[in-house]
Amino acid sequence: MGELGFPELTAEQVELLCQTAEHAARKHILNQVLDKDITRLDITVEVEGTKPVNITVEVDLLLSKQVKTIAVETLVKEAVNSAHIASENFLRNIQ
Repeated sequence: MGELGFPELTAEQVELLCQTAEHAARKHILNQVLDKDITRLDITVEVEGTKPVNITVEVDLLLSKQVKTIAVETLVKEAVNSAHIASENFLRNIQ
């Protein structure tokens, strides 16, 4: 993610940023897979630093054995990408 010029984030803004990223990743996955087909979905978002802000998104996804047509690794990468895009948009909007 490129550097954006914005003021130092407050604790509240960091929390909202994490929620925004987590929501985007979850939404992306749930748009591709039915909730009942998800055995495990853990999304972790960490924000470090102030300038630049480093955002780390980890998605742990396990689908039921009945789901064979979805490439889990690809879906996880897309979900992480969605989280980063949502994070960047969030940061642009608070400038």
